[in-house]
Amino acid sequence: MDPRADLRPLKKGEVNLGTSIMAIKFKDGIILGADSRTSMGSMIANRVTDKLTQIHDKVWCCRSGSAADTQSVSDYVKFFLDQCTYDFGQKPTARIAANLFRELCYRNKAQLTAGIILAGYDEETGGEVYSIPLGGSLHKADYAIAGSGSTYIYGLCNKYYKPDMEREEAIEFVKQSLTQAIRWDGSSGGVIRMVLLTKNDPERLLFLPDEYRADEYPSQTPVSA
Repeated sequence: MDPRADLRPLKKGEVNLGTSIMAIKFKDGIILGADSRTSMGSMIANRVTDKLTQIHDKVWCCRSGSAADTQSVSDYVKFFLDQCTYDFGQKPTARIAANLFRELCYRNKAQLTAGIILAGYDEETGGEVYSIPLGGSLHKADYAIAGSGSTYIYGLCNKYYKPDMEREEAIEFVKQSLTQAIRWDGSSGGVIRMVLLTKNDPERLLFLPDEYRADEYPSQTPVSA
């Protein structure tokens, strides 16, 4: 093995968004959700990071991987979409933003540690969800989960997700999914943040630990001997 090869996933001192992020499509639009813990090795660097980034109006993304890499890529995409709006006089769609993320992440995959979930709402599509994992591939789906905590909730999401959920049911689904990811993943924690993208203005929601931990441990019926 080449001793010069750097096999570490992060550079020295680089901050890692060990995280749980997700986005779902529901009856009226899109919900994106994320925890708020940022870790640096075994140390918690920030307990209340906002991992939900507005790219353009009703196009948002969730970030996982290296904080510096994902912030930089998001800033580039924001710039390109603002320029697109200025040049063509139209609001960019989630599909355009997702392809920009894919292009940047794929062309720089050897230098970046960036996993992105992007979602947006428009009247024509009713909302779209895209996942851009490490390596820069692009996947469209009704829902997407990513980050270190996502490995614990694949079964839960596959079983209980429904694309036609009402607003309150969809919010509860995202909250419960992230609650379980936080419960089992040591790199996830803090508060749960959400943003709702519908025909109305984007709506932000915040759930403190005291609000979501009440349902963290389901009641158990004692088994008789």
